[in-house]
Amino acid sequence: MFKKLLLGLTAIVMISSACNKTVEKEVTIVNDSTVAPRDGVFYHISSGTNDPHKVVMALKQANMMAADKDVIIYFDIKGIEVVLNDAQDITYPTFPGSKESLKGLMDKGITILACPSCLKAAGKSEADLMPGVKIADKELFFSFTKGRILTMNY
Repeated sequence: MFKKLLLGLTAIVMISSACNKTVEKEVTIVNDSTVAPRDGVFYHISSGTNDPHKVVMALKQANMMAADKDVIIYFDIKGIEVVLNDAQDITYPTFPGSKESLKGLMDKGITILACPSCLKAAGKSEADLMPGVKIADKELFFSFTKGRILTMNY
């Protein structure tokens, strides 16, 4: 809030050095809210081992988008099997495997969600999810970005 009050103001700041000298420096304060929010990409993955191309394509794209977009990934239906502790590594020619891609996304801090009802229908629970995968919560769907949301379905 303080930054908003000082938008566009120039201030003279007194800086003391270790030598007890005082230096005047002109500083322009910029309001960070003038920068447009990043857009977000919502990846909805409902395919699993039944369609490996869809799975690894979505994960590869999510990793690429995460370089300069906000990203969130939601697994449901058959996609649940991709994010289980005992999941097999899903591969397809010319694409990184699912485990490598998921690790890259987690290392970037990307939120990965699993449908709680789909877990239950598969006879699984939150304890069966890979570390770092969270149970989906509706608020997370709206809080991952401040910009526009593009949805990709796989």
